[in-house]
Amino acid sequence: MSNENTFDPSMGKVIPVDIEKEMRKSFLDYSMSVIVSRALPDVRDGLKPVHRRILYTLYENGIFPDKPYRKSADTVGSVLGRYHPHGDASVYDALVRMAQDFSLRYPLVDGHGNFGSVDGDPPAAYRYTEAKMSKISMEMLTNINKDTVEFGMNYDDRLKEPTVLPSRFPNLLVNGSTGIAVGMATNIPPHNLNEIVDGICMLIDNPDAELLDLMGCIKGPDFPTAGIIMGQAGIRAAYATGRGKITVRSRADVEEMKNGRFRIVVTELPYQVNKARLIESIANHVKDKKIEGISGLRDESSREGMRIVIELKRDANPQIVLNKLYSYTQMQETFGVINLALVNGEPKVMSLKEMLQHYIDFQAEVIRRRTEFDLRKAKEREHVLEGLKIALDFIEEVIKIIRSSKTVAESKERLMENFNLDDIQATAIVQMRLGQLSGLERIKIEQELADILAKVKELEHILSDYQIILGIVRDELLEIKQKYGDERRTEIKAVSGEVDIEDLIPEEECVVTLTHYGYIKRQPVDVYKTQKRGGRGVSGMKQREEDFVEELFISSTHDHVVFITNRGKMYRLKCYEIPEGGKTSKGMNIVNLLPLEPEEKVTSMLRVTEFDSDQYIVMVTKQGIVKRTKLDAYRNIRKNGLIAITLSEDDELAWVRLTSGHSELIVATKNGMAIRFKETDARPLSRSAKGVRAIKLKDGDQVVGMARIREGATVMTVTDKGQGRRTAVEEYRCQTRGGFGKINYKVNEEKGHVVGVKVVDEDDDLIMISDDGVIIRIRVSDVSVMSRYAGGVRVMRVQGDTKVVTFARAEHEEEAEVQEVEQAEETELSPEEKAALEAEENQLETQMDGSDAADELLAHAESMESQMNELEEQKDE
Repeated sequence: MSNENTFDPSMGKVIPVDIEKEMRKSFLDYSMSVIVSRALPDVRDGLKPVHRRILYTLYENGIFPDKPYRKSADTVGSVLGRYHPHGDASVYDALVRMAQDFSLRYPLVDGHGNFGSVDGDPPAAYRYTEAKMSKISMEMLTNINKDTVEFGMNYDDRLKEPTVLPSRFPNLLVNGSTGIAVGMATNIPPHNLNEIVDGICMLIDNPDAELLDLMGCIKGPDFPTAGIIMGQAGIRAAYATGRGKITVRSRADVEEMKNGRFRIVVTELPYQVNKARLIESIANHVKDKKIEGISGLRDESSREGMRIVIELKRDANPQIVLNKLYSYTQMQETFGVINLALVNGEPKVMSLKEMLQHYIDFQAEVIRRRTEFDLRKAKEREHVLEGLKIALDFIEEVIKIIRSSKTVAESKERLMENFNLDDIQATAIVQMRLGQLSGLERIKIEQELADILAKVKELEHILSDYQIILGIVRDELLEIKQKYGDERRTEIKAVSGEVDIEDLIPEEECVVTLTHYGYIKRQPVDVYKTQKRGGRGVSGMKQREEDFVEELFISSTHDHVVFITNRGKMYRLKCYEIPEGGKTSKGMNIVNLLPLEPEEKVTSMLRVTEFDSDQYIVMVTKQGIVKRTKLDAYRNIRKNGLIAITLSEDDELAWVRLTSGHSELIVATKNGMAIRFKETDARPLSRSAKGVRAIKLKDGDQVVGMARIREGATVMTVTDKGQGRRTAVEEYRCQTRGGFGKINYKVNEEKGHVVGVKVVDEDDDLIMISDDGVIIRIRVSDVSVMSRYAGGVRVMRVQGDTKVVTFARAEHEEEAEVQEVEQAEETELSPEEKAALEAEENQLETQMDGSDAADELLAHAESMESQMNELEEQKDE
C-alpha cells in the first residue's frame, strides 16, 4: 500500500494509511497508557491510579476510620462514576488488596466481611462486604485541601482528581508494589515503617550517607507474613542497583512428640505464598516419593495464627526432610526485587537511596505548598482584621452608614469611600450583624491581629530556609513513626560463605566510550582488532548521524569511573554500573546515570582504583588555567555531584589527569602550541579553588589536551585531518608555566588542527575515532619519531568533511588481525622553515616567560577563600 495518505473520492470517506506506521503508533500509545495510567506506582505516594482514586473517593465520601463502615458496592460505584473508566472488578480487586493484612504491611483500607485469605480463598462479592479508610490511610490525604498537590481533570472533564496524594509516610517502600506493564514490571517489597523513617531521617541529616550507612537503619524487607530472609547479598544488590533476588524461607520448628517421633511445625510462610496450594504441593511430593519420611500432614491454623503440622516417620531425619521441603516446595521462595516506579511520569529503576531522596524532595514540596497556602490565608485574614480595626475606630459612624443605606451595595460603597477600605474589607463589615458591630472588642481584634502577624512571620521564615522545611519533614515523619510504627516481623539470617553483588561481577578490562551527545557504554577490550596505520577502521558504534565519540579509555570493571563536566563538577560510578553494549549499539545516555543539569556535559573520565592522598588531580581549562588538588579531597562525592573547580563564566574544563605529585606535564593547544612544565609549579589548591595560568593563549586558540611526561616515551600528536607524528619528549624543553610555550605542530588547511596529544610508549596501540563513528586501532611503533617541526604521516584516512575527534592509548594486542594498507608519505620541514619557526619561538619567550606574580597572588587569595568556604560547609554538616 502507498505510504502517502491520499484521498480518493471514489472510496468515499476512506483514507488509506500505512498499516505498519498505524500499528506502531497505536501500540506505543497503548503502552504508554498502561505504563503511566494503570500498571506502575508513582515514586512519590507509591500508588497506582486505581488505588489513589479509591482512597480519594473514600475521603470525599467521608468514610473515615471513626465513621461506620459503608458497603463496598457504594465505594466501587462512586469510583467508577467519578474517576475510573474501567470495569468494576479492577476497582474491587484493588480495594480488597488494600484491606488484606497479609498483602500490605500497613493496610490502607479497613475491611469488614470476607476479604479473602492466605489460603487463596476469594473475597465475597462487593454487595456483601463493607469498607472504610484505615487510620494510617488518613495520613495519605492529610492537607490535600491546602493546595499541596496538583489536580487534573477526570475522564469526562467533569471533576478534578489529585495526580498524587500528599502521603505523609513513604508508602512505596512501606507497603511495596507489584505490577506488570508493557515490556516492564515492578516488584517492590514492603518494609518496616520504623526502619524506613529512620533511614529518611539519616538521609536528611547526612545527604552524603552511603548505602552501608542507610542499611544500618533499613535492615531489609519486612513482609506482612513474616518469614526468614536468607543472607544479605540479595538485599544489598537490590538496594544498590534497584534489582536483586531475595531468598525467603518459612519459619519451621522441629518438635519431638511423646512417642519419640518428630514433627515439623510451620508458623510463617514466604510473602504471597498460598497456604492451601503449599499443603497440596507437599502432599503430591510425598505421593510421588520425591520427599520421603513424612507420615502425616494437616493444617491447624486458626484465628490465633498459622500452624501447619508435618509429622515424620520414626526413622526419618527431620533436618533432611526440612531441606527437601525447602528445595521442592514454596516453603522457600525467591522474591525478585525490581524497584521500578514512575519519576516525573517516566518509568525508572532506582536504588534505595534514590527512592528515599525522591520521597524527601516530594515531602519538602508538599510542606512548601502547604506553608504558602497557610501564608496566603493568614494574609487574607490579616487584611480583613485591618478593616475591622478601622471599623472599630469609627464604630458609631459605621453603624450610622449601614442603617441609613438602602442596599448592601450602597453600604459597601459608602464605607469604602469614607474609610478608604477595599471591597473585601467592606464586605466583611456589612456581612456582620448589627449586634456584632456594636459589640466589637478592640482587645480581641488586636490580639487576633497580633497572632496573625506572628503566624505570617513564622510562615515566611519557614519558606526562606530549605533546611527548616526538611526539619519539618523529619519531625512529621517521627510523629508517624510514633503513632503507627511496630516491630519487625521478618527475620534476616546470615548465610556462611555469602558473596556480595560486586564479588559476583568478574574483574576484567573493558573499553568505556562516551559520545558527543552523551551516550556511554562499556565493551570488552578485545572488540577492537589492530590494523596497519592509515587503514579505514571498523564501525565501533551505531549512532545518530551527527554524533561522534569524544571520550575513550581502558578500565577494570571494579574501578571507580570519575566524570568531570564542563561546568567543573565531579561525579562517580563503579565501572560495572555502566551498561555493557554491543559493538554497534549506541549505549545509554549519561543523563540516565548522572544527575546532570541542562547544558552540562561530561568532558573527562578518569579511572580511579582508590582515592589515595598521595595522588593529585590536575585540571586544565580551555582558557589555559591549571589547577592541582589532592585526590582524597574528592573522596566524598555526593550523588548530585561535587564542585571540582571554580570556573570563569566564559571558560570550560578541557582536560583532567591523575598525577603522582612530581610529574611533568605537557599542555597542547588547537593551533599547534605546547608547553612542558613541572606540576609543582602549580602548588596544591583547595577543592573549589580557581587555579593559575598554565599557558598563554593567542586569540582564537584553546587547550585541546594535557599529558604526563614519562622518560623514554614519545609525544604523540594527531590532527583532525588524520595526520600524526611522534616526537621525543626531550624536544619539549621544560619551562615555567604561564608562557606561550613551544611550537608543537605547524597547523594549516592541509594538515588540520591539533585534536590532542598523548605520551606513548613503543609497544602501545593507538585507538582513533572519527566524527562518523569509525574506530581504528594501530601500532604506535608504525608511526615514525620525527622532530616537532615535522608534518608527520597519515595515521587515519578521512574522507570529505570527516574529521578525527579523539584518540586513546591502549596496551598492545599480540593476537590481532593485521590488514595491509597503503603507506602514507612522511614529511619534514626544510632547514629554512625550521629556522623561521625557531625565531618565532624565541620571540614568544621574550614576550612572556614564567608566571605572572599578580596571577599567583590572586590564586592564593581565591584558594584561601575557598578553603574557608569548605570549612564552613563541614561545620554546617
